[in-house]
Amino acid sequence: MPAGSFGSSDEDALELEYLNPAIPSSSSSAEAGPSRDIAFQDLHPRRDKTHSRPSRHSSPSPLSIDENDQSEDEEEDHQLLNSAGGKNYRMGAKLQAFIKKIEVDNEAGLSNKQLFLLNDDLKPVEPARRKWQWFNFVFFWVSDSFNVNTWMIGASTIVGFGLNWWQAWLTVWVGYFIAACFVTLTGRIGAMYHISFPVVSRSSFGIWGSLWPVFNRAAMACIWYGVQAWIGGTCVYLMIRSIWNSWDNIPNTFHTQPPSLLTTRDFVSFFIFWFCSLPAIWFPVHQIRHLFTVKSYVVPVAGIAFLIWSLVRAGGIGGIVHRPAKATGSALAWGVIQGIMSSIANFATLIVNDPDFARFAKTPKDALWSQLITIPTGFALTSLIGILTTSACTVIYGVEIWNPLDLLKYFLDDGGTGTRVGVFFIAFAFALAQLGTNIAANSVSAGTDMTALLPRFLNIRRGGYICAAVGIAMCPWNLLESTNNFTTYLSAYSVFLSSIAGVLISDYYFVRKGYLQIKDLYSGKETGPYYYTYGFNWRGYTAYICGILPNIVGFVGAIGRDVPIGATYVYRLNFFAGFIAASAIYYLLNHFFPVPACSEVWNEVGDEITEIILAEDSDSTYDEEQGHGKKVPTSDEKPVY
Repeated sequence: MPAGSFGSSDEDALELEYLNPAIPSSSSSAEAGPSRDIAFQDLHPRRDKTHSRPSRHSSPSPLSIDENDQSEDEEEDHQLLNSAGGKNYRMGAKLQAFIKKIEVDNEAGLSNKQLFLLNDDLKPVEPARRKWQWFNFVFFWVSDSFNVNTWMIGASTIVGFGLNWWQAWLTVWVGYFIAACFVTLTGRIGAMYHISFPVVSRSSFGIWGSLWPVFNRAAMACIWYGVQAWIGGTCVYLMIRSIWNSWDNIPNTFHTQPPSLLTTRDFVSFFIFWFCSLPAIWFPVHQIRHLFTVKSYVVPVAGIAFLIWSLVRAGGIGGIVHRPAKATGSALAWGVIQGIMSSIANFATLIVNDPDFARFAKTPKDALWSQLITIPTGFALTSLIGILTTSACTVIYGVEIWNPLDLLKYFLDDGGTGTRVGVFFIAFAFALAQLGTNIAANSVSAGTDMTALLPRFLNIRRGGYICAAVGIAMCPWNLLESTNNFTTYLSAYSVFLSSIAGVLISDYYFVRKGYLQIKDLYSGKETGPYYYTYGFNWRGYTAYICGILPNIVGFVGAIGRDVPIGATYVYRLNFFAGFIAASAIYYLLNHFFPVPACSEVWNEVGDEITEIILAEDSDSTYDEEQGHGKKVPTSDEKPVY
């Protein structure tokens, strides 16, 4: 080849092959010429597959013709690569390769619609990953109950509602028992059919309509992640200050107006906790049960030690037990009600997302009694520790300190070396508690939801990291400035989630009577039973909005506006008001406007799910009409089990 000939470049030839597999490299045989003409026919309209070049020699040999043709072909191909059309084609090919690279694992043979409805993290959990037994759920909830936020919920009933210790504890018992009932109701759907909350919501809100409830719950989980991470950052601050007391003297470079909790010292501590939490998001859900087992042993011991330490410094338990309530009469009654509702509001996200964990249950029974008993017991004991410790600090310091980490700061201020050692280990245990709670209740939940929002590119792991990014961006320190801000926020968002829970529970237990057609929950076909109207179930959305409306006026009053007293009373019952209104209206709408794929008698068929091929053009081992071999019974027949 002559000097400067572009056709001699192997790189160009390889690039041509990358852009179009039909184009062979320069090392190919002489027959490559016509193939290259065909490949570039669209880019170069002057050439077609019948075109042939005249010889440049008077008596050419076949070899010289082939060499000249190949040289001209390669030179023209290089020019095409550098033309506008060639560059666009090259960029498009690279973009497609990049998109293919970032896609998550998925089942083969899916339709275009199914690519937006399904990936491996959204599929029903296969038997090999159903690892959670009853004791795993016990460890899970024991570990989840021992966290700083639960401590603050219990203690804030004394500070915010004027109750004495046993009244506050009673509200926690009642509130968390009610929450446990809701959790087991939603969790059974996941434990029976082994599907997560985003998939469960498709039956009541529609294939595409489910995206809003999923986004709603994902947003709540991201905000909670930030709140829990900020509290974890305070634990890190206490650990560092226990070692270097000069940590308090770091100059503050954050000068916010109005002043807030944000300081350089606290933000750095928060960032350390946030950054150290990132590796824990990497592990899949069915494996992180071991983290909860470790946490369930370590953290309760630290909490009990903290309680004993506080009682000893207060001089015993006598003054705590006999401390009278500040509220009396109707104020006391409403204080009890608000304490109960605060406990339920603290569980609002976990009520709707329990299927995310219950779907890994070995049997549905494993997710029933273990949750129903452990939730109120574990959270009540944690709240009791918080209540007694808060009351003890009023004896020690003469002020009510509802945050246990603030109390540890007081201990550091007036303690010696032994106190600093004790504060370090208790703060470390609380940091572990915040880590476990953030993974269980927030990052996994948000990751599961985001998987449903963009399943082609997101899985639980990637969604968890997005949740962590949102958690640091939403400035969680603004929510924790006072008990009023925190409880107002909890009550406000529980309104939205209570309506979602009302629709889900009404749909599964009263409308469908436990019957779901699993494969159709992953189908984008317009003839599918869960497609409804353009993928949206107007009944679900009507009930959802009706569940929110009774609390809107009361919420306006909660943020400082003047509203009728009746609206305030309704808002104090916000979770019940939203849940009852949404579930009742959804049932009535389905009575007058029935939906397909329902059973007239109780008929749960998910216990026989083993492996389902969900591609729409494939033959699945799951028989929708027979429900795994079980006939969908009518009102005149008994269910076949």
